[in-house]
Amino acid sequence: MHQGRVVYGAIEEVVFGHPATEAIVAQMDRLGMGRAFLMVSGTLNRETDEIAKIKAALGPRCAGLFDAMPAHTPREAVIAATNAAREAGTDLIVTVGGGSITDGAKAVQLCLANGIDDVDGIDRIRVHKGVAPEMTPPTVRQISVPTTIAGGEFSSIAGVTDRSTHVKQMLRHPLAVPRATILDPAITVHTPEWLFLSTGIRAIDHCVEAICSRETHPYADAQSVKGLAMLADALPRVKADASDLDARMDAQIGTWLSMGALAAGVPMGASHGIGYVLGAAFDVPHGYTSCMLPAVMRWNARDNDERQMIVAAAMGFPGHNAADVLDAFIRSLGMPRSLTEVRVSLEHFDAIAEQAMRTNWIPRNPRKIESPAQVREILLLAA
Repeated sequence: MHQGRVVYGAIEEVVFGHPATEAIVAQMDRLGMGRAFLMVSGTLNRETDEIAKIKAALGPRCAGLFDAMPAHTPREAVIAATNAAREAGTDLIVTVGGGSITDGAKAVQLCLANGIDDVDGIDRIRVHKGVAPEMTPPTVRQISVPTTIAGGEFSSIAGVTDRSTHVKQMLRHPLAVPRATILDPAITVHTPEWLFLSTGIRAIDHCVEAICSRETHPYADAQSVKGLAMLADALPRVKADASDLDARMDAQIGTWLSMGALAAGVPMGASHGIGYVLGAAFDVPHGYTSCMLPAVMRWNARDNDERQMIVAAAMGFPGHNAADVLDAFIRSLGMPRSLTEVRVSLEHFDAIAEQAMRTNWIPRNPRKIESPAQVREILLLAA
């Protein structure tokens, strides 16, 4: 008999297929907000007119702009954005960009609410040993226009990197999730191909690890299986034709579905646990960290073969080996398939294994991982 608990998050709306500029203005009207603080991609701001169009449409309702959030959301940039947002007297943060900007704004919401104005203050609100501390809930919330497809805009978790230790730390609050997410495929055409496709592999990783989890349930499966099928179909179409907005929309909706299981309490496994470490300690881009996934599948197959069959079937290869299917798929998109390709070598494996054991996801991997030596076995499969 299934047992579990699904907690519906604080997302109010997902708007898809409408132009971002119009949708942002409509959300401001709906929420009755008058001072939007824009946290946006620097590249999008400098090299396209997308941000200028949004600013023009908001007019005097644009209270300020921050466009200096590096990858992996370092603490220093979170504090810089917090202080700028505080000074602007904002009542809503609007993000336009990738996962690091989305996560950055979630962190800014929590910093604003808890009076944090320096990097050390983030220690007061970070998750420790899986538990989020008591904190003041955010009152300045966020709406999000994602330009990549890793899915963070559907989660109440933010990953923030402590550069002094090279560790990505988690912040979590139910109200940190954006109140509304706007999926506009047209604004993603500026995203570099490698970034769009690699974050799509990250979304596939969410689906696959959810399907393979021991803690999944039919409600979560419905979203993960459909999400995986849509992503497996859409990503090659985006690679074949970068201007195919239908394919981009399908990839975005597949990503939305990929986050359903996580929101419904289904944990991720070793691919996410190891991925956290690769991102924070080796600066491996978020999507590239999922080059681990086929290796994790091979290592887990002994214990969850029947769930892996669902993965292969959803990707259009019923009866095939899921790790092989994923391997070929990731390779076909031109993404790295080994740790060597992301410049992580054998001498790093012990340190990665030790650090991965301390993440939230390794203990929830479907095949029990009891020691760093077993994480090392997975790393060797991905070497």
